[in-house]
Amino acid sequence: MDKRRNTDVIVETLKLEGKRVIDVGCGDGALVRVMTRFGAHVLGVECSPRQLAKARAADKVGDEAIVEGVGQNLPVDDESADIVVFFNSLHHIPIEHQAKAMAEAARVLRSGGEVYVSEPLPHGAFFDAVRPIDDETWVRGAALAAVKGAWVHGLEEETEFSYIHPLVLRDYETFRDRIVSANAERETRFAELDGEMRERFARLASPNPDGGFLFEQPMRVNLLRKV
Repeated sequence: MDKRRNTDVIVETLKLEGKRVIDVGCGDGALVRVMTRFGAHVLGVECSPRQLAKARAADKVGDEAIVEGVGQNLPVDDESADIVVFFNSLHHIPIEHQAKAMAEAARVLRSGGEVYVSEPLPHGAFFDAVRPIDDETWVRGAALAAVKGAWVHGLEEETEFSYIHPLVLRDYETFRDRIVSANAERETRFAELDGEMRERFARLASPNPDGGFLFEQPMRVNLLRKV
């Protein structure tokens, strides 16, 4: 697989200029700001209070907005968006609501609009490092099933491709904070497994030539279009 950065893949795959984009599960808003810089009008939707606070505290780069909400009940009008993005977020939606999240994406899109689903594949060094905290094999598989079944909502798959994202982390604490930020309940597990997690990080991460530590994260993208 080719090595490509996640943000490069997004801006090279989607025509963002002038488009109305919904970033579902936007986290700290980093991707919202990237897409805004490339000319999109972006609404970030996030349910985590911690992540919402980070996203709202960041300096604005344009007309982007951040709102509280969930993928299975988007606070967005019907047929008002050109693109819906699920970046590393579909598998965080409860399995019983993932199909509804795809239906919501179809609802808010205009005819011909696109859904961009980017998910980490359940293998590789980073996945192995995180597995004791949260083994996401099952939920990631369920997310893929929701994507493949989205045709029932009028979303036709255009393409699927994979690549390797070079994930660089400054140190173990950065690694821990990244994992905890997606789910605060993981803090307790980290405390319980501190020794094992430090050992896994030291064993599975590679020194990065420019500083910090490198994990090569295999990624999959599914691009769908509303018919």
